[in-house]
Amino acid sequence: MADITLEAFEQQAREFLDANAERRTPAKTFVWGEGSDNVSMFEERSESAEKEQLVLAKAWRQKKFDAGFGWISGPAEFGGSALPAAYERAYGAMESRYRVPSQSFFGIGLGMVAPTILAHATDTAKDAYLRAMWRADIVGCQLFSEPGAGSDLASLQMKALRDGDEWVLTGQKVWTSGAHYSDIGEVIARTDPNLPKHKGLTGFIVDMHAPGIEIRPLRQMTGGANFNEVFFNDVRVPDDHRLGDVNNGWNVALTTLMNERASIGAGDSGGSAASGMLTRVIAMVRHYGLDTDPIVRNKLADLVVGYRVAEYNNARALAKMRAGQLPGPEMSISKMALVNNQRKLNEFLVLALGPRLQADTGEWGTWAWHELVLGAPGLRIAGGSDEVMRNIVGERVLGLPKEPGIDSKSPFSELKVGTQK
Repeated sequence: MADITLEAFEQQAREFLDANAERRTPAKTFVWGEGSDNVSMFEERSESAEKEQLVLAKAWRQKKFDAGFGWISGPAEFGGSALPAAYERAYGAMESRYRVPSQSFFGIGLGMVAPTILAHATDTAKDAYLRAMWRADIVGCQLFSEPGAGSDLASLQMKALRDGDEWVLTGQKVWTSGAHYSDIGEVIARTDPNLPKHKGLTGFIVDMHAPGIEIRPLRQMTGGANFNEVFFNDVRVPDDHRLGDVNNGWNVALTTLMNERASIGAGDSGGSAASGMLTRVIAMVRHYGLDTDPIVRNKLADLVVGYRVAEYNNARALAKMRAGQLPGPEMSISKMALVNNQRKLNEFLVLALGPRLQADTGEWGTWAWHELVLGAPGLRIAGGSDEVMRNIVGERVLGLPKEPGIDSKSPFSELKVGTQK
């Protein structure tokens, strides 16, 4: 398919989708009080429902991969079709018009882990995992955060000790999405405790079914259990599953984090999802007769402007990525915008709904918002905390001095008490 025209490619894609999926019916105009009022931030699924949906999701991805639409822009030697990114966008736009199983199970693996494997893994690991991940034969997860190293990732304490051609990993990871259904994971561990904290880290690909790995679900205040804590008890990893050079894991982690912030920031802070949310909010305001209240109108206008600005910033960042450039610090701005917009939305919901948000009276479109409100604080941590994002923007976008830390010399370290400079 490497020399196919875009028009011919779209025709083939249309024929494949028509033969294997049902077209979506045009969306009905939203009417307050009709249909589902679910607006949860995280999809809460029972264990049995999750297993059933994963089977369907894998089957669909395998079918489209075998038809040549699984990794459209990927390198041919690893199972991709080696076509320009424009072809991938064209297919994505077409598939969105059909009813297909949710592909959310693969967001982390394909959006964050696979690009890191492509950039940093050995040929052995690339051959073993890239095609399998994109075909959904295996699912990947990301194992970075620890109980004492969340926002400050470089403070992580998981140990990796070399033993011949293997590494022995010991420690704990936390907040790992999808660990319970994943087959491989990307992990960052400390390989040299004597080096500065950013420089003594190394990345690895681990088998999530290996002896010594224990996965425990974490219950959220929303009621679901999307995240896990993972314990490594002398888990052995072959050296050919190392990502990049020894003690160069920080650069490996940055590759993953930039892709993570791209998917989080660009995915929710603007676009159709935000437009649908604002439509519901505006309908709620009108339903309760608050559309003439000047304070409500002012806060609602501020909310709409925030989402629109985020959408324009995302468009700029995505244009850069489509031009073949790696995700940059712009995605930290997108992540900050997402969190800020969600905070404003939560405050607005409290203002508009009052007690209706706290108790389930059975009234449509009221208590349903509580899952969104309860899930929102997680956004301040996922993909990098607010403080980390501000530092990135300040240092890499605005050119401000680096914040003093363990690895850096404080500009005040030479000042003596009682003196001025």
